[in-house]
Amino acid sequence: MADAAKLIADKFPDVLSLKVLEREDCEKLKMGCYLAVARGSIKPPKFIHMTYKPKDATGNEKKIAIVGKGITFDSGGYNLKAGAGSLIESMKLDMGGAGAVLGAAMIVGALAPAGVEAHFIGACCENMISQDAYRPGDVITASNGKTVEILNTDAEGRLALCDGLVYAQEQCGVEAVVDTATLTGACIIALGGNVGGLFTPSDSMAAQIKAASQTGGEKIWRMPLEEEYFESLKSPIADVKNVGSRWGGAIIAALFLKEFIKTDTVKWAHLDIAGPAFQLDKGQATGFCARTLAHWVAQYGSG
Repeated sequence: MADAAKLIADKFPDVLSLKVLEREDCEKLKMGCYLAVARGSIKPPKFIHMTYKPKDATGNEKKIAIVGKGITFDSGGYNLKAGAGSLIESMKLDMGGAGAVLGAAMIVGALAPAGVEAHFIGACCENMISQDAYRPGDVITASNGKTVEILNTDAEGRLALCDGLVYAQEQCGVEAVVDTATLTGACIIALGGNVGGLFTPSDSMAAQIKAASQTGGEKIWRMPLEEEYFESLKSPIADVKNVGSRWGGAIIAALFLKEFIKTDTVKWAHLDIAGPAFQLDKGQATGFCARTLAHWVAQYGSG
């Protein structure tokens, strides 16, 4: 993933720059949730940050970010994916969100829109099992200081994303951020394999993403953020649990991510692309939402 990001940045050196944060860099930023997921693998995590700035940047550009879940293999951790229907053999697909972010960066580099500074972030690592892997029952701390009680190590994508979202806000100073992830099987149950789920408390963000998806020819559907469902995420020993009720799982995952957004100053949207990101019958990725995200960036600069 980091090598692919370098190829893209090198292709458009006038407008794209790349920084890859290593484990030590992420430790300094106290990315406890992201690093907990990465702990079980012998492969080091790579936190990818690519920045787009127009060639004739004035310094007055609108700052936005896209954050992608980049789990390059998801074993489920100690909540191992096992048995019929686990699809563990296809879990290389769990980097589909970060893959779409890189695809969007390449499109934006080629389009070179004015009026916008865009940050493309991929929280990339493996979710594996080892003697040092994180465990159900652990309490870990995100980079914004929020504590998370781990009930299920297979709900790892939201942990990587939450530190990515904090990074986008605190290190990049963005006014709007979209995250994208192959996050929940529940979203596939709700919308099937062809439609992505859109979650946002902002009507203006919903309209922007919907318009971008129509331009890009990709199907998304706005889902509710039912605040009452957050009750199942409350923990007696931490600020929040990493899983809640089985019912409404895609909504609950979105509500977890919302906890890491400064909603009073930053507009946010979440795209759950678990269904359309991968064609299981063909064993290949689709690149779903790369076009939508690229058009959102381009339109944001001209809006």
